[in-house]
Amino acid sequence: MDQGKVRFKVIAARFLRAVRNFFGSEVGWKAKLIFAGLVALLCAVNGLNVANSFVGRHFMTAIADRDRAEFIRQALFYVGVFAASTVVAVIARFAEERLALLWREFVTRRAIALYLADRTYYHLGRSGELANPDQRISEDVRAFTVTTLSFVLMALNSSFTILAFSGVLWSITPILFTVAVLYAACGSYVAIVLGRPLITLNYNQLDKEASFRAGLIQVRENAESIMLERHEPRQTARLLQRLEDLVGNLRRIIAVNRNLGFFTTGYNWMIQIIPALIVAPAFIAGEIDFGVITQSAMAFTALVAAFSLVVTQFQSLSSFAAVVARLSSLMGAIEQSRADAAAAVEIADAGDRLAYEHLTLRSSISVDPLLKDLSISVPCGTRVLVTGSNQEAGLALFRATAGVPMPGEGRILRPGADDLIFLPQRPYLPPGTLRQLLLRDADHHKAADERLLALLTALDLDQVVTRAGGLDTEQDWVTLLSLRELQLLSIARVVVLKPRFVFLDRVDDILTAGQLEKALQILSENSIAYINNGEIGQSRERYDAILECAADGTWAWTESRG
Repeated sequence: MDQGKVRFKVIAARFLRAVRNFFGSEVGWKAKLIFAGLVALLCAVNGLNVANSFVGRHFMTAIADRDRAEFIRQALFYVGVFAASTVVAVIARFAEERLALLWREFVTRRAIALYLADRTYYHLGRSGELANPDQRISEDVRAFTVTTLSFVLMALNSSFTILAFSGVLWSITPILFTVAVLYAACGSYVAIVLGRPLITLNYNQLDKEASFRAGLIQVRENAESIMLERHEPRQTARLLQRLEDLVGNLRRIIAVNRNLGFFTTGYNWMIQIIPALIVAPAFIAGEIDFGVITQSAMAFTALVAAFSLVVTQFQSLSSFAAVVARLSSLMGAIEQSRADAAAAVEIADAGDRLAYEHLTLRSSISVDPLLKDLSISVPCGTRVLVTGSNQEAGLALFRATAGVPMPGEGRILRPGADDLIFLPQRPYLPPGTLRQLLLRDADHHKAADERLLALLTALDLDQVVTRAGGLDTEQDWVTLLSLRELQLLSIARVVVLKPRFVFLDRVDDILTAGQLEKALQILSENSIAYINNGEIGQSRERYDAILECAADGTWAWTESRG
């Protein structure tokens, strides 16, 4: 089967699933109610348009006949129809926007939940298979919900218009109705042929715009490093190359739009003259009133516009198709990342201990194992130093224990999420207050300020409290603190949360020997067992066991209690 057809079926299935999920959700009843109201309003709009065509017909005939009384009467009808049409159109637009907002909120909430669940955000970033998932969740979801609803309502409105005005045109002359159908059919076919490249070009343009913006964000986030290492020429060349790709693709879009514009502009101009060419001879022959000409022009324009939705909206439709394809790619990547994660090293809940059963870990760039057949058990309260000549093995063990997918096999048994905390070499502390940073939300009312301040002082972080403006001033910690302060603040958070275990990764590269000694002492005093992936020359006095990893993947476990 053709790959394009398969991909279209997948995209269509995901599109329909998104619509079904929305209407079947907890806000589905509200969405159905608003949508039903919109359908009723569209019917009212088309009924008023038909009434308007007859009022306009009699109005113009009264002018041609110089009938003052009829002219005034039809003018009053005109005002009434226009007033009613205005009220109905404004309410319909309001309802459409509220329904689009409701749908956007629902889809975005689901997308965020899927993106952050099961560490999907990490797997997507690591694989590099999907560009700019953040843009797809923010901008593409907005475009998808707003545009989908707009096109659905346009299609419904076009259907109602066809039903309403087909009879009007047929009553004037069947020839005019037949010409309208054939004209719209031919126009739609030509528009599709001329504009088909826009779908791929618009898809690529969204990625290129996001790539260019991401490059600018990287410059801002790494401004100091770029300045110190004088990488400005390289960054300039990189940004200009992305800009060149963006502009080149946009030129191709503009060229296709130009060709499409030549056709659609002429197509729309011809709509104005065709009814007169067909109906005017009958008026000249005295077979119809003058008002029939204006009515036929209005009805023909409305009917052709309804049949010509593809012609008039092709540029928007091509952009919409690109958005749907991008969101489909996002969902496909999320599904694939979950499948890949499921195939990683098995991780199971072990209650109060940390254990490894026949664990073998490999590098992604080599078939030689970093760690061979590791089988050890770390009981609660055991303090372990992971060291040796093979530092990559210690890092791989840290990452695998944390749940990062690693090539290999075996089983890891570990405590629950609240009883095992991982502290990487470069910790990330999200913006917020010191209190929010140190505590879980549920513990805010339990912790006394004196206890928190005493802990921070013990870790030589009292100056951080002053710089931060106290415990309740929101800060961006990554820009306010040094890497060493971030590491000490992360250790303070571990002490406050009091897990059974904390797994430290190469903190001795960041902290001084004195700071590390004090941090390990505080962890021990709070009955928090630690597994420290450290350097080979580190003091072993504060450890109950040593796991040494050799360069060939072998290991040795030595207990050193007492």
